[in-house]
Amino acid sequence: MKKICLNSSKGLAAVCLLPCTLLALSQAQAQPAGKDSAYPTRPIRVISGFPPGSSVDVLGRFMASRLADRLGQQLVIDNRPGASGTIGADIAARSAPDGYTLFIMTASQIMSVPIFKKLPYEPVKSFTAISPIGAGPLMLVSNPSFAPKTVKELIDLAKSKPDAVTYSSAGNGSINHYVGAMFGNAIGSRMLHVPHKGGAPAFLAAMAGEVNLMFATLPLSLNQIRAGKVKAFGITALKRSSLAPNVPPIAETLPGFEGTTWWGVVGPAGLPATILRRLNTEMVGILSHPDSAQRISAEGAEPLPMTPAEYQNFLQSELDKWTRVARDIGVRAE
Repeated sequence: MKKICLNSSKGLAAVCLLPCTLLALSQAQAQPAGKDSAYPTRPIRVISGFPPGSSVDVLGRFMASRLADRLGQQLVIDNRPGASGTIGADIAARSAPDGYTLFIMTASQIMSVPIFKKLPYEPVKSFTAISPIGAGPLMLVSNPSFAPKTVKELIDLAKSKPDAVTYSSAGNGSINHYVGAMFGNAIGSRMLHVPHKGGAPAFLAAMAGEVNLMFATLPLSLNQIRAGKVKAFGITALKRSSLAPNVPPIAETLPGFEGTTWWGVVGPAGLPATILRRLNTEMVGILSHPDSAQRISAEGAEPLPMTPAEYQNFLQSELDKWTRVARDIGVRAE
């Protein structure tokens, strides 16, 4: 079978969450700001396509607190999980391009396009790219009771029993789904994909032993690995992470195997240039601060500020790449 390597390592991240009621937000949104007023004049709604507890939450809550300080307004998370984030993406794409509705874009929203071919929005053209936040590798984890102890032993088991080894994901077309399919393709034996409604439920299923494996993000994995609640087989980077130096790269067993996810912030298409410039400037300022870089790195992600134009080009290149990968390895909804 054809061996595919995945590397989305440029890029991006999650966003902004502060505790505030949606009722208060809706009341504030009923008071439109005049064209000449300084942005923002009221709370900002941030839509997440995944449930609380995901890597979006971990990185997003940090970014929200810093961005709220700079903007002088609250940022309110609105979780709309389902279909690998496409439900939330559709709501965001149909929102007014006034800067008061933002969306946490992840690799999964781009990667799900070949899976859900009849989306009600264009994955790139329906959005205004604002700024990436960060990117990071995945960790292959399981319940500690799962028999294999190394990647080599896992490969031997998967090859001896096709479709017997199960892996969870945040949903069809998510980064976890793709990397699991790529792993099976690389070893020449398909594993059984079990989609969930978000990364956190998928991780809990793996931790509880309801499924055998998950290619999970580091923000989800690290604390549970340290606590001994999950077992780590390998990391999907080409070199070891300083955050988990005892976990080898999967590439040491499968040369070239790599898989990186990203998070970022977008708005609906047509976001005014002045608002786009303000949001990008503030987010790049946050990402460039040494304290922010240290905090994001501690969560297993790498800050990667971009201009809006760079980010927009990145999204298009990601769409082109994952469309090819889906075709080459036969990723499909299950």
